[in-house]
Amino acid sequence: MRKYAKLLTLGLFSIALAAAPVVTGAYAAPDNSPPPPSDSGKKKKKSSELRPSGEYAAFAAGYRAAHAAIYERGEYASAIQQLKALRRDDTAAVANLIGYSYRKLGDYKVSQIWYERALKADPGHVKTWQYYGLWQVEQGNRDQAQYHLSRIAALAGTQSDEYRSLASALEKAPGTGLVY
Repeated sequence: MRKYAKLLTLGLFSIALAAAPVVTGAYAAPDNSPPPPSDSGKKKKKSSELRPSGEYAAFAAGYRAAHAAIYERGEYASAIQQLKALRRDDTAAVANLIGYSYRKLGDYKVSQIWYERALKADPGHVKTWQYYGLWQVEQGNRDQAQYHLSRIAALAGTQSDEYRSLASALEKAPGTGLVY
């Protein structure tokens, strides 16, 4: 009898695991976490190639330094240079931070280019949907910002920090001098 109970439990667990939704790209990693190394090769990598390399460690340190320049010191222009020097501005996380920095400097046209580049690299990058949505609010494009909010809801849910931030911005009256 115990043997059957164990098998039944294992079987039910397997069914539940198989029926669980697969989540890909919906998790918004903490902003200061560098993106993983890019998979430039088509072939399967050896386990020795999956370990963080010295090159990735240098990239991660540079990413964190640029992140600190942005969020801790408000040094947007220098952060843009730091991020571009990483030579990984084709990744969503890096392109998003460059776009955010240009937006904070008031260069909305260039900021838009970088946000769109980030979304092209990763259409599921929740932080970019949030920041680009805030850009839309600041530009008076409330319908577009609402669209961005719906994308965040679909990717990360309505309880995510990104959703709540953009929803809060949309609740404010237009032209109230938003600062994000």
